[in-house]
Amino acid sequence: MSVLGWIGLATVLGGVLSVVVAGLFALTANASLVPAFVSYAIGALLGAVFVEILPHALESGVPAPALMATILGGILAFFVLEKLVLWRHCHGDECEVHVAHDHGRSGLMIIVGDTFHNFVDGVLIAAAFLTDINLGVVTALAIIAHEIPQEVGDFVILLHSGYSRKKALALNLLSSLAMVVGGIIGYLSLSSATTAVPYLLAIAAASMIYVAVADLIPGLHKRPELRATVQQVVLIALGVGTVTLARYFFDA
Repeated sequence: MSVLGWIGLATVLGGVLSVVVAGLFALTANASLVPAFVSYAIGALLGAVFVEILPHALESGVPAPALMATILGGILAFFVLEKLVLWRHCHGDECEVHVAHDHGRSGLMIIVGDTFHNFVDGVLIAAAFLTDINLGVVTALAIIAHEIPQEVGDFVILLHSGYSRKKALALNLLSSLAMVVGGIIGYLSLSSATTAVPYLLAIAAASMIYVAVADLIPGLHKRPELRATVQQVVLIALGVGTVTLARYFFDA
């Protein structure tokens, strides 16, 4: 099989397998467990940002101030995007933001950020296969393992935002196609694509930070009782720990 064939196969399987495995777990869960999984999703998002995405971006050699500026700009951009979605759902003095779910605000932004992240994963898979076939296979398997806990979090966020289970699955599968696009672009123009990788990672990090801190964490404060707080802290730590263990297991 040609290198491009390997890249295509790895990115298709990588995107689809991670979504399907995460979906089997997240979509079959009892609806009453969704609030608890939101805490896990926060941990998975923050773990992905600070354990995997930002360290990888900083190791690229791009000046840290440039990456930090990109993250700040990304957070501001997602703030504006959320405002636009809010305005769409506000009528006069009454705004639908005050109802049970957030009308897709968190889900919309997490899909945008996940698309950037999947694109970058595709570029990384292409780079690995262009270096060595075995390295490419190992890299693809590692990315699939890293993606699963994050995709579980994405599903939970989409459900929390009011999306149906079928729509959540469809959106995640559509987002996973960005990995195929990244792999093809990485193969055709690797030098220019990899130059942009750190900045794409920074944008993906910005979306995850914004969703976790601005949209999801405030909801946890609606249950201030000690038992709920302890449960939230444990599940956030579990989300971070899952991503951390997945990274270091496959790095080893």
